[in-house]
Amino acid sequence: MNFSIEYEREEDGRWLAEVPELPGVLAYGATADEAMGKAEALALRVLADRLEVGESRPVPICISFPAAA
Repeated sequence: MNFSIEYEREEDGRWLAEVPELPGVLAYGATADEAMGKAEALALRVLADRLEVGESRPVPICISFPAAA
């Protein structure tokens, strides 16, 4: 299963990163890297929770980051 992290800078200067394949997985950070790191950690927590409650079965995952501009 492949996941991607998308990020953008908000008008207030904060960075927002999200994993579109996992609804609700989004995080803010002071930098793009911080926001992406928080989003990745949250995505892994969501996947772990799903496995623990039997909502999904184990599958190989890959999380990709956009190339730095």
